Amino acid sequence: MGVGRFVYTPILPLMHAQAGLSAGAGADLATANYVGYLIGALAGTFVPRLVRSPAVLRGSLLALVATLAGMALTHSTTVWLLLRLGAGAFSATIFVIAASSLLSHLREHPAHLPGWAFGGVGAGIALSGALVLVLRTVGNWQAAWWASAALAVVLTAGAWGLRPEPAPRPAPSAPAPRAGSTGPGTHRWFACLFASYTLEGIGYIIAGTFLVAAINQSSPGWIGSGAWVLVGVAAIPSAALWAGLGRRWSRPDLLLTALGVQAAGIALPALVGGVAPALISAVLFGSTFIGVSTLALGAGTHLRFPRAVALLTAGYSVGQILGPLAATPLLHHGYHQALLLAACIVLAAALAAWALRVKFPHTVPAWRATPSAGSASGRGRLTAEAEAAAEA
Repeated sequence: MGVGRFVYTPILPLMHAQAGLSAGAGADLATANYVGYLIGALAGTFVPRLVRSPAVLRGSLLALVATLAGMALTHSTTVWLLLRLGAGAFSATIFVIAASSLLSHLREHPAHLPGWAFGGVGAGIALSGALVLVLRTVGNWQAAWWASAALAVVLTAGAWGLRPEPAPRPAPSAPAPRAGSTGPGTHRWFACLFASYTLEGIGYIIAGTFLVAAINQSSPGWIGSGAWVLVGVAAIPSAALWAGLGRRWSRPDLLLTALGVQAAGIALPALVGGVAPALISAVLFGSTFIGVSTLALGAGTHLRFPRAVALLTAGYSVGQILGPLAATPLLHHGYHQALLLAACIVLAAALAAWALRVKFPHTVPAWRATPSAGSASGRGRLTAEAEAAAEA
């Protein structure tokens, strides 16, 4: 999934230089990928049996490989748009199945273990970035797509035996909550969290799409691809490390810190040229973007807001679609202004996270339905763990 979704970022400068792809068309291809990702995520949400099907997983893996190889077979922008749309949808399906499998099969294991598994996204970014870094000196943009498809084939072989989430066992019936019953009053904090995570989706994806091209504007050509490899390397341990920090500090504090660090990393190559700022930027960005997702979704589950994970994911996905569209008018003057816009948006996300910290309820009572009049029992309870499992 890390290859299929993110290899476009280091290949983008090659397509500009060798395939005649304009900056605006490049942004459109990115948007198509994010629209596809939203479609795939929604399909996994509304058709749960897809998440439990080995055939769907394997078909999605093969289809993702085909979209990568197909990019090298045409010069048609329309076909590229369709291929990137498909790559987004298949990437999302793979991610939803893998995440659900992790949450079900590793439920009794330490929390950092799934975090290391999510680091596979970073490993895909690093490996595909390294391929492009090598091929930019000995091949062309088409060779880069072929190589990424070959890498995806190897990783598909490794993922072929993944066991999807098993079908849920019938649970003893519990008293249904009355209509009109409500959970704990966490609406205010959830609104801040939703705003923060949606803004993060806009800002992070602008940087994730155009970071390499922006670095290439003011640094030697290999630096951009090298920085993207560093993004992936830094992302590998990030989810596990942020999860570990959560044992000592609250999620709102960590979310504010991660967003602030990310904003600085995004702005750095736009403000200061050279090799060192580019590489520092890559490390700061790579070490935070997966961690922010982990912290935000964890905070949403903690607040026990109804369908918190689904709502946050939807806001984040919409933000990813809006990001390249918001940056497109700035691309006529290069990519630095787009990075500064992304940094400002992530700073706005940090401000929303700061508001989330104000009187944040570190202990939230379990949701209980209001019992019917005259009933001495019949209280339903929804734990955070149950909600997280249901949303997964």
